[in-house]
Amino acid sequence: MQNILFRLCLFPLTLLFSTLCWLAVGIGKNNSFSHRMECLWGKALMACGGVRVEADLRALTPGTTYVFLANHQSHLDIPALFSVLSDYNFRFLAKDSLFRIPFFGPAMARMGHVAIERENRRKAMQSIERAVSLVAGGVGLLIFPEGTRSTDHSTLGEFKTGGMIVALKCRCPVAPLIVTGSGSVLPKGVTRLRPGTIRITALPPVDTQAYTLKDRDAFKTHMENLMKNAYLEHSQ
Repeated sequence: MQNILFRLCLFPLTLLFSTLCWLAVGIGKNNSFSHRMECLWGKALMACGGVRVEADLRALTPGTTYVFLANHQSHLDIPALFSVLSDYNFRFLAKDSLFRIPFFGPAMARMGHVAIERENRRKAMQSIERAVSLVAGGVGLLIFPEGTRSTDHSTLGEFKTGGMIVALKCRCPVAPLIVTGSGSVLPKGVTRLRPGTIRITALPPVDTQAYTLKDRDAFKTHMENLMKNAYLEHSQ
């Protein structure tokens, strides 16, 4: 029954909140009102799906601009993250295919979320600079460093160097977010929700001032090991 309710609500809720976000652009500092609408969309979808989201964000300071790094297992990760991060105005750095979804994609673009085309180096670099400009203006950024949803829920996928370059160029604290449970509730390639709880845990932010772009591989190794170890700990 909960699965049917989720499917019935998915499109109308996404259409409604995409429209509200579109209309609310320009209201509040850095489109903060539209961000609140996105967070309400996430809460509404989780409620319709009967998915419980538990968050431990004690390591974060509300109002601080962060570059968030979150592991990625499921289509539910985006609404789940929105549902708990209303105190942090941020945008996603996301693959360009999401921006081609009717209503949802154009609303994302208008809100300032950043599409990245991995196959086009020139456009990818333009997207990186756009993301850096957002952060410089006081808007946070959320990156999935694995680059895609992982199907192996026993560990995290290999991190992409591009995400590390963006994080280092932003020159602000990097906040790792460990997401567990989403891959069980809605695994990649599955359309039917399973009962469960998604847990989101913030690790202490990492200071990037000690790193330069030349250190991106060392930074990637550090963040990957840090998040993999934390994921294993929180998955038990």
